[in-house]
Amino acid sequence: MSNRLWAHGALALALVATPAAAATDAELAEIREQIRALKANYESRIGALEHRLQDAERAMAPSDARSAALTEPVATVPPTEAPSTAAVSASASTRSSAFNPAISVVLQGRYADLSQDPDRYALAGFASGGEIGPGPRGFSLAESELTFSASVDHLFAANLTFALSPEDTVSVEEAFAVLTGLENGLAPKFGRFLSAIGYLNEQHRHVWDFVDAPLAYEAFLGGQYRNDGLQLKWVAPTDQFIELGAEIGRSDFFPGTATNRNGVGSAALYAHTGGDVGTSHSWRAGVSYLRTRAADRESLQPDRAGNEALTRYTGHSDVVIADFVWKYAPHGNARDTSVKVQGEYFWRRERGELAYDADGALGLTNSAPYDSRQSGWYLQGVYQFMPAWRVGARYDRLDPGTVDYTQNAPYLGGVDTRPQRTSVMVDWSPSEFSRLRLQLARAKTQADATDNQFFLQYILTLGAHGAHRF
Repeated sequence: MSNRLWAHGALALALVATPAAAATDAELAEIREQIRALKANYESRIGALEHRLQDAERAMAPSDARSAALTEPVATVPPTEAPSTAAVSASASTRSSAFNPAISVVLQGRYADLSQDPDRYALAGFASGGEIGPGPRGFSLAESELTFSASVDHLFAANLTFALSPEDTVSVEEAFAVLTGLENGLAPKFGRFLSAIGYLNEQHRHVWDFVDAPLAYEAFLGGQYRNDGLQLKWVAPTDQFIELGAEIGRSDFFPGTATNRNGVGSAALYAHTGGDVGTSHSWRAGVSYLRTRAADRESLQPDRAGNEALTRYTGHSDVVIADFVWKYAPHGNARDTSVKVQGEYFWRRERGELAYDADGALGLTNSAPYDSRQSGWYLQGVYQFMPAWRVGARYDRLDPGTVDYTQNAPYLGGVDTRPQRTSVMVDWSPSEFSRLRLQLARAKTQADATDNQFFLQYILTLGAHGAHRF
C-alpha cells in the first residue's frame, strides 16, 4: 500500500513538473529574443546617428570642423515599447525629418553719417565694380540673408542663401551642393558659392568684424567674389592643418564678366595651412590665385580733364592673395578674453584692350592696349576684453602701381593718390544671435576729399545658425 502511494505521488509530481519546466523554457527563450531584438534596434539606431554625424561633418568646411563640434541627441526607447514598433517609429521619424531644411534669417540694418556724398564714391586710380562704397546716409536696411540647408541623402548636402537688398530686390547669394560621400578628405562643391580664395572672402558679411569690406576687397574683388562652378578641396590627414583647393567657373562676377561662351571663364587655386601653438594660440596662413576673363567690363573713371568717362575693358585679370590670421584665447577659452589679428595682401595684373569714352559722350572714343600692375593690403586686430564686448582697429591702403594706357595715355592716368582708410569699432554681443556695433572711420579714397564716417549697425540672427569658420 505504501509503495503504491509513493508511485502515485511520483507520477502526479511528474505530471505537474513537466508543464512547468516547459513553460519556463519558452518564457526564457522569449525574453532572450526580446533582448536580442532590443540590442539590434539600439545598434541600428546608433549606427544611423553616427552615419548622420559623419555626413554633417563632411558637409562642413574643413576649417569649420576644426573650430566647431557637432552633437546629436540620442533618442531612447521606452522599456515597454516593442522592438518592431520602435524600429518603425525611428524609420518614420528619419524619413519625416530628412527633408526638413534648417532655416535661418540674418537681419541687418544701420545708421550712417558721412561727410562726403556716397554717390560720388570712387577709388582713385582703380577701375572698380561690384558692390563697393559706404552705402547711403541716414537710416537704412543692410543686406539681409535667408538660408535653407539640409542633408539631401547619404551622399549630398545642400545650401541655398537669398540676399535681400534694401532696394527690395532678391538675389541668390549661394546655391550649392556638397558631395559628402567621399573619403580621403575630399569635399566637392558645385553650384554658386563664395570663393575660398583669401581669408575673408568665404565668410558671410554678418560674420565680418567691421561694417564694410577692406578697400582691397572693393578694388580687386568688387567687395566679395562669388563663383558659379565647381570647387574641390582636399584636407591632408595630418596633425598640421593643410588644405589645398581649386575652383573653375563662369567668371560672371567682378573682376570678370559674363562672357556667353563655352568652357571655363575663371579658375582659382589656393593652399592654406595652420595649427595650434600650445593651448592658447592658433594660426592660419595661405596663398591664393584667381584668374578671370572680362568682356566689355564697364567702369567710370575721371580723365585728365576732370570728366567722368565710361571705359570698357576686355582681357584677363590675375589676382594673387596672401593671407594670415592669428588668434589668442587663454587656455583655449575665448568666452571671456580673446585676441584676433588678421591681414591680407593683394596683387593684380590686368592685360587686354581698354576703350576710353566707350559711349561716345565726350566725342573722344578710342580703344588701345592696356596693362596694369596694382596692389593693396589691410591689417586689423580685434580684442575681446570681457564677455560680449570687443574693440577693434583696421588700416587699409591701396597702391595704383603702374598702368600703361598706351594710346589712351593723353586722356587717362596721372593719378598719384594712394587710397587709404583708418577704422575703429566697438561692438556688444549679448548672445551669439545678436550684435550691436559702433564704427568710426576716416577714409581718403580720392585726391580732393576726406570722408569722416560714423556707423551704427545691428545684426540679428533667427533660427538655425551654422558654425563660423576659423
